[in-house]
Amino acid sequence: MEFGMRFRRADAGMKVNARFWHDVEGMPLDEVRKIQERKLVEQMAYLKANSSFYQDKFAEAGVEFDEIRTIEDLQKLPFTYKTEIRESLSAEPPFGRHRAAPVADITQMQASSGTTGSPSYVALTESDAEMWHEMSARCFFANGVRPGDMVLHAFSLAKGFVGGIPLMQGLQYMGAIDVPIGADGGVDRLLRACADIRPRCIAGAPNFVIHLAEKAEEMLGAPASRLGVERVVVGGEPGGGIPAIRTKIEKLWGAKCTEMLGGTDLGVTYWAECDEQSGMHMVNMDYIITELLHPDTGEILAWEDGAKGEMIYTALGRRASPLVRFRSGDFIEVLGTTCSCGRTGPKIRCTGRTDDMLIVRGANVFPSAINSVVNEMVPETNGVMRVVADFEGHTTQEPLKIIVERGPARKPEGDPTLKKKIEQRMRDALVFKADVRIVDPDTFEKPGAAKVAFVLRKYPDLP
Repeated sequence: MEFGMRFRRADAGMKVNARFWHDVEGMPLDEVRKIQERKLVEQMAYLKANSSFYQDKFAEAGVEFDEIRTIEDLQKLPFTYKTEIRESLSAEPPFGRHRAAPVADITQMQASSGTTGSPSYVALTESDAEMWHEMSARCFFANGVRPGDMVLHAFSLAKGFVGGIPLMQGLQYMGAIDVPIGADGGVDRLLRACADIRPRCIAGAPNFVIHLAEKAEEMLGAPASRLGVERVVVGGEPGGGIPAIRTKIEKLWGAKCTEMLGGTDLGVTYWAECDEQSGMHMVNMDYIITELLHPDTGEILAWEDGAKGEMIYTALGRRASPLVRFRSGDFIEVLGTTCSCGRTGPKIRCTGRTDDMLIVRGANVFPSAINSVVNEMVPETNGVMRVVADFEGHTTQEPLKIIVERGPARKPEGDPTLKKKIEQRMRDALVFKADVRIVDPDTFEKPGAAKVAFVLRKYPDLP
């Protein structure tokens, strides 16, 4: 009996010394555009025949499927919002009205982390799942993982999170060997596996891989830098692109750190940083069309150095849970449009999520940017902070409350001076007024299987 979906890509081992996982990564953009627009026409035809959800949306907008033939034509269409997807899921569980493939064709399901509400359940056909594996393989390859590598799995393996089983499937597909402990397996088990197996790579959330390394001496009697790890791949939360955090990871592990970005709605990961460490490339342009939306004007921006906006995604070739002009909520800055690695996809850094953004006396402030400033002040701080947004909505006219852990070697007597210094740094770097409280190191729980939440909605009960 033959199965269509491959556990491991047949030619995976031949790609060890390749420049890219797939030629499209380095293809001239005019050629990429031809592929995208051919697949866009095919996707519109598929939705016209199979998606009652998009049939209704397009009819309401007064647009015919056949009108959408170019990337610019997408601007005729309405956005798809996360709230609509949640309403769709509630209306027709488990996969929603936007399911566009027969249930009999669905071979896998995943769930989002549910950080903004109930998890979204995403359906995959066999071809969808293999597409996810291919997208992940391109990202890991760009990140520096190679077929034959052992990869310690330090993301959560539980709760249907795409950093769990789908990430493992992507690694297997590219010929790497996933060491399936998971963050939920605990620090001790992960470190023991690292000492026993000595994997070349680790994949996990940036704050957790820092915590893991900091525990190595205590649990193994040796620093993490002696465990043989050469590559740390991070994602799932801001941090990997913040210079102070990246430097800390690399120093602790004695390894190069590269970043990736994705999300459950479109795949596991589709943006990935190469060895240049100068931003994450879109390496899956033949599977996803990405538009850049100015959050205030609604204008679609060109992919130029310095452009900033929210990423809008349209899936190509997707069957079970297709999305058109999906507002991702990821706010990014374009860091470059060329790279010495030869990849032609733009390079970005994710500066935060639009649903996390706070407006402090008219200034847009991302918690990840605050985290970056606090990490730049190590060892005066411990690099750990929480924003207390104890007000309705995302806007306040008051100074923004921030709790910061002092550095382990600092005495509490110096807290007033440190408080003023951090507040001034916030004003200078991020143009907002902060009200900082300094607390002891390790006041907040160390990172674990869940993402680190930088924002608290009420002031915690602190000593």
